[in-house]
Parts: sequence; C-alpha cells; structure tokens
Amino acid sequence: MEKLKLLLLAFFIGFSINSWAQKTQVSGVVLDEQNMPLPAANVLESGTNNGVGTDAEGKFKISISNKSAVLIVSFVGYVEQRVKVDGSKSNYSIKLVSSATGLEQVVVVGYGKGSRKNLTTAVSSVKADQLNNGVISDVGQLLQGKVAGLNVSASGDPTKASSVVLRGASTLNSSQGPFYVVDGIPGVDISIIAPEDIVTIDVLKDAAATAIYGNRAANGVIMVTTKRGNKDKTQISYSNYFGIENVSNQLDMMNSDQLRAFTTKNNLNFTPENDKGANTDWQKEILRGNGALSSSHNLSMSGGGEHGNYFASVTSISKEGVLLGSKFSRVIAHLAVEQYAIDDKVKFGLNVTNSNSIYNNVPQRNTALLQAVNHLPVSPVRNADGSYFENFIQTGYFNPVALINHGDDDTKTNNFVGSFTTEVKLPFGFSYNLNLSYQQLNSLHGEFYDSYYAKYNSANFYNNPDPPQVHSLMNFGVNGSALRNSYQNTNTIIESFLNWDKTFGNHKIKAVVGYSWQEDVLGDGFQATNTNFPVDDVSYNNLALGNYGSVSGYRVDFGDSRAYQKKRLISEFARVNYNYNDKYLLQASIRRDGGSVFGSNNQWGYFPSVGGAWRIDKEGFMQNQKIFTDLKFRASYGETGNSSGFNAYTAQFISGSLGTFYYNGQQIGAYGPNQAANPDLNWEKTATTNLGVDFTILKGKLSGSVDVYDKQTTDMIFNYAVNPVLVPVGTIVANGGNMSNRGIEVALNATPVKTKNFSWSTNFNYSHNENIITKLKNPYFIGGDSIRRVSPEGGGQTGSTLQIFKEGKPLGQFFTLQYAGKNSAGVSQYVAKDGSLTTTPAIGVDYHYAGSAQPKFLLGWDNNFTYKKFDLNIFFRGVFGNKIFNATRADLFRPSTAMTTNILVDAANESPNDLNAYKYSTRFIEDGSYIRLDNLTLGYDFGSVGKYIKKIRIYETVNNLFVITKYSGIDPEVEQGGTAPGVDSNNFYPKTRTFLFGLNVIF
Repeated sequence: MEKLKLLLLAFFIGFSINSWAQKTQVSGVVLDEQNMPLPAANVLESGTNNGVGTDAEGKFKISISNKSAVLIVSFVGYVEQRVKVDGSKSNYSIKLVSSATGLEQVVVVGYGKGSRKNLTTAVSSVKADQLNNGVISDVGQLLQGKVAGLNVSASGDPTKASSVVLRGASTLNSSQGPFYVVDGIPGVDISIIAPEDIVTIDVLKDAAATAIYGNRAANGVIMVTTKRGNKDKTQISYSNYFGIENVSNQLDMMNSDQLRAFTTKNNLNFTPENDKGANTDWQKEILRGNGALSSSHNLSMSGGGEHGNYFASVTSISKEGVLLGSKFSRVIAHLAVEQYAIDDKVKFGLNVTNSNSIYNNVPQRNTALLQAVNHLPVSPVRNADGSYFENFIQTGYFNPVALINHGDDDTKTNNFVGSFTTEVKLPFGFSYNLNLSYQQLNSLHGEFYDSYYAKYNSANFYNNPDPPQVHSLMNFGVNGSALRNSYQNTNTIIESFLNWDKTFGNHKIKAVVGYSWQEDVLGDGFQATNTNFPVDDVSYNNLALGNYGSVSGYRVDFGDSRAYQKKRLISEFARVNYNYNDKYLLQASIRRDGGSVFGSNNQWGYFPSVGGAWRIDKEGFMQNQKIFTDLKFRASYGETGNSSGFNAYTAQFISGSLGTFYYNGQQIGAYGPNQAANPDLNWEKTATTNLGVDFTILKGKLSGSVDVYDKQTTDMIFNYAVNPVLVPVGTIVANGGNMSNRGIEVALNATPVKTKNFSWSTNFNYSHNENIITKLKNPYFIGGDSIRRVSPEGGGQTGSTLQIFKEGKPLGQFFTLQYAGKNSAGVSQYVAKDGSLTTTPAIGVDYHYAGSAQPKFLLGWDNNFTYKKFDLNIFFRGVFGNKIFNATRADLFRPSTAMTTNILVDAANESPNDLNAYKYSTRFIEDGSYIRLDNLTLGYDFGSVGKYIKKIRIYETVNNLFVITKYSGIDPEVEQGGTAPGVDSNNFYPKTRTFLFGLNVIF
C-alpha cells in the first residue's frame, strides 16, 4: 500500500512537471506610466531565445517551459523590467517606467556612472534612437541640433569631418573641438565608431563635469557608450540603408545668353580663344551626373551566459560625393567581451575596434570649385577633337573638369583601438579598476598629377587654401608629379583608479582616486616626391619610375621636418560625491597634469572643481504640491586646461633651413633659428561657473533643464609677432590672451499627446552664447591689442583681410571697408577712417567693425509621432544672428571682367565702369540665419514576423528637405569652427539633399 502511495505521488509530480515541460501559456499587457498600452514591446523568457512582441493593444501571449521563469520586458526609452512568473497566475499587467525623460537616467561621467537625479553638473544625454538619421558616418553630425550649446557645422564633403564647438570657442589656437571618450578610453578618434553601435552619448558641458579630464577638457568632453551583450538573450540584428544625394542649391551664375547680352550691352567682347559658342554649366559639369549613391550595412550579434556577455558587429559604409572624384568608404569591426570570475567579484573586459577607411578626394578640390564658377559659359568642356578646352593665354584660367580627371588624391587609413579592463570588487564598498588601452592609426596618402598638369606650370597656378590665407604658387614638375607618404600615430594609456561606494544611513559617499599615464608618438613615417614619369598610368604607386634628377631645380619633398613627435602626459586625479538623503548633493574633484608640450618651467598644472545640488522636491514642504515631480537646483565651478593644438616642439628652440644666399658666385644654403624657445610657456586654463535647474512637471509629461554659465579662458596660447631685436625669429608661441564665453541653455522634453493608438513627443533646445576676446597682449607682442587676418586673395584683393582678433570683440569679428553706395558717377564708395566718403579706400586703414560670425542663438526641435505601427520623425534645426562674409559673391561681382570670367546673375545691373564693385566690404556681409528641415523619417514596424524574426522596421528618410534663409550663397551652413568662422570663400563643397530607404531586422 505504501508503495502504491509513493507511485501515485510520483505520477502526480511527474504530471505536474510534464505539464510545465509541455509549456504553459502566460499572457498579459504592457503599459506605460499613464496606463497606455505599449505596442511592439519585447517580452523574453530569461535564459532562452523564447520571446514575443506585444500587439497594437500592448497585449502578449508567450508559452514558457519553466514554472519559475523570469520574463524580461523591454521597450525603447523605458527601463527594462524583470517579472517572475507565479505558477498560480497566468495573466499579468506590467507597467514600464520611462527612462528617456525626467531625472532617472543613468549617465556616464569620467571614471564612473551616475544617476541624473543626483548630478551636480551640466550633462546632456542623447540616446541612440534620438540621434540624427541619414547618410552619416560622423558623430558630430549625429548630434547636430540635438544638444543645447553644441554648434555643429558640416559641408557636403564626405571625406571631411564636421566642426564641433561646445559653449563657444575657448581658444585662438586651431584645436577647438571637444575631447572624446569612448567606452572609458580617452582621446579616441571618433571616426572608428559605427553609428549603429552607439547606445548613448553624454555631453559633459561645465568644468565641474569635465575637470576630471584636466588639461584636455577645456572644449568640453563627449562620452560615447557602445552596445554590450545581454546574458539573458541572444540577439542578431541587421540594418542597412541605400540613399541617393543631389546638390540642394548652386550659385546662380549667368548662362551664355545672359552673359553675352551683358557684354554686348556694356561694349565688352569675349576673346576668340574663349568664345566657342558653347553654353556650358560649369557647376553642373563637375558633378556626378545621376546623383551620389550611398549605402550602409551593419550586422551585429550579442548574447552571453551567467558569467559573461559579448557583442560583435561589422559595419560597411560607402558614400559617394556629389563632386566628380570624391568618395568615402569604411569597414568597421567591433568586439566587446565581458567575463566575470571568482563569484562575479572580478570582471574582465576586452574591447577591440578596427576601422579601415578609404578617402578619394577631389584633386585640387578648392581650385576646381573656384574655376567652376569663374569659367565662361561660352567656353566648352572639350574641343571638337575630344581634348579638354584650355586657354593658357589667360592667366589663372584652368579647366576644372580636366583638373579633376587628370589627378588622383587618395588616403587610406587603418585605425585600431584596443582596451583591456579589469574591475575587482573589494570589501567595505571598494572596487579597483585597471584600464589598458592602445590606439594605432596608420595612414597612406598619395597624390598624382599626370603629364597634363605640366601645362599649368607657366600659367600662374595658385592653390586655394581653406581657411583663407595667402595663396602659394604650385609647380607640377615635368611629365607627371607624384607624392607618397606613410605615417603612423600610436597612443598608449594606462589608467588605474580606486572607487569607494558606501552608504551610512542617510549618507552616501562615492569617491574615486586614480593615476593616468599616456604617451603619444606621432608622425612616425616618411614622405617623398618624384617627377618626370615615362607614363601616366602608374599614378602615385611607383615613385621609382620617376627621374627627378634630369629636371633642373627640382627638389624632392621629404615632408615636415617636425612630423615625428613624442608627447607624454602623467596625471593624478580624485573626486568625491556626497549625498545626504537624496536631497543635498556635493561633489569635488582635482586633477594634477604634467605635460611635455609646455615650457620646462611650467609643465605641471592643477585643475580643481566643486559642485552642489539641492533636490527641492524632496523637502517636506513640497510633498503636498502637485506641480513638480522633480525639481533640482545645481551650482558648480571648475577649471580645465588645453594641451591640444600644440606639438611636442612648441616650446623648444629649433634651427633649420632659411633658404639660400648668393656668395662668391654661388647660391649657398642658409641655416639658422626658425623657432624661439619659451621655457615659461604655461597651461591655457578655462574656468567655468554654472548655475542650473532640472525639473519635471505635469506628472512627467514635461521635463527640462535651464543652465546659465560663465566660461573664462586665461593665459591663452598664440603665436605672437614680436620684436625681432628681442626674438630674432620675429614670432614666439606664448601665453598672453584671455577669452570670455557667457550664455544660457534651455532643454525641454514633452509628451503633449498620448492615446491608445497615437502619441506625440517633442524635444526642444535653445542656446545663446556671447564670445569676447578680453585680452590679447604679451610682454613681447608688437601688435598692440589686435591682429588683422583671413585673406582670401580674390582677384584685385591682394592685401585685403576680412577679420580681426581684437580686445573687446568676439572671435570671428569682421573688420573691413564700409560700403556707402555709389556716387554720382556710379562708382562704389566707402566710409573713410575720418567718416568722409572715398572711392579710393586704404586697405587696413579705412576699415570698420562689421558684425560677427558668431551666432546669437541656436535652436533644435525634434518631433516624434506614432500611429499604431507607423512612426514619423520631423526635426528642425536653426542658427540665428550670425554674419557671413560672402567672399565668393564679391569675387563673382566684377562686371569689368565679364568678358574673361563669369559673373552672378544679380550683377547684371552693375556697370563695368565701377572698378570698386567687387571690393571686400560690408556690401558682401550677409545675415547667415537659417532654419532647416534637417530630417523627415517615416517608418513602419511590422513587429514579430514568424518564429525567428522578432522585429522588422522599414523607413524612408529625407535629409535637408528645405532651408529658409536670406543668405545668397550656396548654403548658410559655412564653417563655424576654427579661427576663421563665417567665411564663404570660393571653396564651398555643395550641401546635398538625401533620400534613403532603410531596414532594421532583429532575430
């Protein structure tokens, strides 16, 4: 009998187990905070590939085989939730909490992470689904318009990175971009990151947030976090897009009929050498005929087990430029592995990325762009016999199509970044981290200008540099000219830091102390040139075939004698965060940096910061109010430095070649000092004070932040002109300037409408910055308090400059002639220095201040709509209050030369007798304000399809659909970075309008 009872018990237990083994169905609904259904949310059985998506009403059904299974419920923009199945219950209502708004986000800061609700500093975060869509391979463009205070400008050139300036320029040297940290690795070349691999980008704005990175953080810090595997699920994802780009706008140049009518009207005649009866649109001739094609493919796989995870991806990007000869392609392979050991108290991390890029540049690009607008439409591209039309009788007149098709300008790069990290959890709340990273960039560059280019050697062929500066004469040798160089840059970093995270009742302390060692080796390689090749077909691939020795006066160019550099940075840092009851928050940090690029007397710098925050919503008197869900006030102060933009020899005495001199019937090589030493060269420092408020109201429907800042740069480093009696070289790199940036930033996030089938969420950001050079003096400086600069050198404009560095004025201050209309004889006149009118103004003497290239404010407005399975994104971006010097327009406004170079259509009413019409002056300074519909994306999510496909989404995107502006140039988005912002100077690579179709699949 007892045996029978045992058998029956075993039968029922086995039946029960078998019932679960045969899978039990669990159902439920997934809701948001407002109890609205979330369609297409993911429901996954932990530890398996068994998963489903919710339907349009947020409902799901899933068959599970384990009665104690855990369901992982996730949705983009919401905090993932884990729900343990109860065997007595088969229907669940699961509510997800938003992570995209409010103060609950986790953000990445230097050497750690923190909750946004407890931050004391100014940090903006952008999640992957909020980044810009389009044919984008540059992180700067991903963020364009998304972050208050971040000014990003980009051209249509696929081979050129965008310019990124955060909270205004902080220095007069060439380096103004932020410092990038990718997955904890400082100083990473951001081009190696595939946009599809990004999870979040955190922009650290104020010095209290960035001071932990010391001397590299004056221009802000951008933290990029890439994807990691999930131990609870294996996932394969594939995404692609195919796009076509066309020029969105061109200059309105005269066609042959218009120009012929103008010359006839004004008794001007084309030369027979130019007038071949053609009607050529030269701007069109240098473009790809059927538009530029682009494509991208990204395949990733992720997963893991109980003690580790992995993520691997391969990305291929190909993008043609709209100009002939330009193309960009890149392949990126990425692997991230995390492994836990010793009861998960030790975590090892391996992160490896390799990027291989090919840049096909337009040969003599800037000159080709200049020639395309200068060329007469009555001249043909080719002669009747098929050869290229040229008129070498006319000085500086070259066929732009021939320039492109008879040259090569290519660069190949291989960029490797690898890191190995170890994190050890220790008793008493301590943890220890050791991070080792290595970066290696190899570049191989080649240029070849075939035998055709030898025709230009006697025709005054000048370059057209960007930014505008004094032009130099170019020589293309004989029978082809080739250049080849190969350089390697390496970066080795060792960082070791100890964290302490401890709670004592209502008191929480988080602290970190660490050490960093970094060595950079730059320009390890060589360069050589050759000429006089037997054939053109070898391009730059075989320099040995050239014979420069038979060309009189030719000298091999071995490159920059200072290309090879070794720099070292050694740092110690510490930070402590104190939190009392999630109500009162304090943070303090300090970093001590030693840099080899500075003078021997000043190689060490100290960068402190302090910040505090008060979470007002946690106070007792706020508990009964119903307006604010979150309310926090922040205040901070910090100092950062700048060691970028300087090389290893900046403070050193250097001697070298000074040309030749004639002695005793021979040209003798001269040798002497060409750079002065400055052992007192000190750190350039930027101090920032920041006041901020973070808030959430209307039960989470509206959240935002407001920040006011004051950023002051002192001991600004610049290459000053000095008295040659004191310094024989005549210049010295020294401290001596100060710069101020003051501004306000507003960011708002709202969900105005959310129903069962429809939702609208919107993000808005506004920023205003006022930039002023407050000091521009050095004990040796002979220039007073100003430096005239930026010289495009258009025809008849030799010696003219457009901008000035001046105390009390902003960077990008225009300083030029003041146009005063035409006199009674129809000749353009200008306001002289004494206020009188003159038709013969003196360059540099009769100049006046004429506005700034700095925008007064920036706007970004992002809107996301969903209707059932459809989604629509509409993103507007605006720049307002800046001026642009349209030097291109000035150079094409020369009616007196209309028989030799083309002119703009709106110059038709100008008189050839007005020889002043084209002079650089306020006549060609225009309002650069614009608002652009930057992105329009319509998508459809099919959700789960079949057994193996968890999600399929297709979408169509249009970039740069339209721009509203008064600017008469090709596009108002001219360069905003560097030290010559806001100048449009005959070399603007056209902006494009893009149409693309994309697909995202998750398996």
